[in-house]
Formats: sequence, C-alpha cells, structure tokens
Amino acid sequence: MNHAQKARDLFLSGCSCSQAVFAAFAEDFGIDQDAALKLASSFGGGMGGMRETCGAVSGMLMVAGLKWGYSEVGNLDIKTVHYARVRSLIEAFKQEHSTIVCRELLAHLGELKKDPSARTAEYYKVRPCVMFVETAARLLDEMETQE
Repeated sequence: MNHAQKARDLFLSGCSCSQAVFAAFAEDFGIDQDAALKLASSFGGGMGGMRETCGAVSGMLMVAGLKWGYSEVGNLDIKTVHYARVRSLIEAFKQEHSTIVCRELLAHLGELKKDPSARTAEYYKVRPCVMFVETAARLLDEMETQE
C-alpha cells in the first residue's frame, strides 16, 4: 500500500490529519503506531483546534524531518538544504490547495469549532481533509523519488 492510501485509511478510521500523515510513514522509521499517533496528536485541527497550520502539513513536515532532517545543529549548509526542501513541500501543497492554513482550507464550512467533531458520515461528506492527507503523503513520496 502506498503512503497516500495508508494516510487516507488512517484518517477515515478516525485519526486526525496530522496523525494520519505521520503514522502512514512511522513504520518506515521503526516508530510504533502508538508512539506515532501520540507524537502527532497535538497538531490536528490546525494545531490543537486553533485552525492554524493544517495538520496534514504538520504531519508532512514531521516526516520530512525524519527523512531528511539534520542533527548537526551548527551546520548551516545542511540546515539551508533542509529548509529549502521544507519550503518546496509547502509550496507544492499550496499549489494544489492555495494555502496551508486550516481555517482557510475549511472556510466553506463557516465558523469552525475548536473542539474535535465526531466522525460521522456527515463529517466525511463535508470535510475535504482526506484529500489534504493524501496530498501531503504523496508529496513526500514524490520528493523521495526525485532524490
């Protein structure tokens, strides 16, 4: 199964957008599912329901850190390359969806509450979030194939 499909399935099983993207890649890094879900749990709903940066984007960037991140904190060359990669992922997401801001991605829904919503058939009918998690996972896989 590809990462986009796995992220989609995780989202449709009840994971937040950030959890779905991050957990779709967790096994690749030897991270167990429970730890992945906990690590990404704060970023759903645009960071704890604040409707800021889309959780799918946050999950995507956490994966990017594991794949291509740096630990040599004083090495500006490595940091520069990594930041360029992060900007590239963000720009690619914005090309497809215009923004990375949760409240803007979901503006058609009107006033958004900060607390999580129950995952019902109606929820999935009106929320485009599954598309965002698929995009984020696909962009990571595409970047990896370009390496």
